[in-house]
Amino acid sequence: MPNVKPSTVLGRQLGDELRKFRDAAQMSTADAAEILDCTKGKISRIENGHVPVRTPDLNALLAAYNVSDPETRERLTALARKANRRRRDGWWHQYGSVLGETYRDQIEMEAICDGIRGYQVQLIPGLLQTAAYSRAITVASRAWQTPEEIEQFVQVRLARQARLTGDSPLDLWVVLAEGALHQQVGGPQLMHDQLEHVATMAEQPNITVQVLPFSRGAHSGMFGPYLLLSFPRVSALDLVLAETPTGNMWVEQEPEVNLYRALFDDARTTALPPTESLRMIRRIAKEHRS
Repeated sequence: MPNVKPSTVLGRQLGDELRKFRDAAQMSTADAAEILDCTKGKISRIENGHVPVRTPDLNALLAAYNVSDPETRERLTALARKANRRRRDGWWHQYGSVLGETYRDQIEMEAICDGIRGYQVQLIPGLLQTAAYSRAITVASRAWQTPEEIEQFVQVRLARQARLTGDSPLDLWVVLAEGALHQQVGGPQLMHDQLEHVATMAEQPNITVQVLPFSRGAHSGMFGPYLLLSFPRVSALDLVLAETPTGNMWVEQEPEVNLYRALFDDARTTALPPTESLRMIRRIAKEHRS
């Protein structure tokens, strides 16, 4: 059996769009294979995101599928370049031994997206965690056994936070359920420091944090945490990373992504405004230490 590389999120998105254009042009995989002088199997692997698409091949397919809109072609070309790079150029490549496939995809997407909106039920999001908090939940997860593995995973989480600073910082908007502020992780002092860190980070212009208090009662966000990633116009379509009992999963179809957009809009409008949220975060931080 051939050694088939795992598909990436970007590769799957590109392949899905190429499949739609092929179908619209009423062409079969055999027709597409003839254009590239390859096998039907290769076309299928391209459309499943398992193999990269060279720019000349992409241009040939788009021409055959009658895709002439300059903006569409520019977006797909940019998407192909990013998909083809996979993970080899990213700093996270050196930590491959402690990163699962979905988490590597998440880091790769964070590196190129320009905005993240998220809802968290019980934990402080990784982009806002202190080293001590991250270490405590990594140990508690029991997914990593040795001190070396644990420390490597913590370093990955801290390295991700570089996207929140610099010349083109990520726009982060987080809604936290109140339970995330009360959940004891690593002891009262650690929780005090962690919540003060969240409040300090939320004072940056590119970071918004809201709290959804217990007093709001039942709401649509109670069913689980998620991240909604948005990308520059010439890159990928929006994506959702949803956390489930069996592991994190990518949501890529536009109707489902739209559902998560609506869920986040409901969460942010139900939550306390940012200023009130910061007051609540700092008040609970003091309670942890008292």
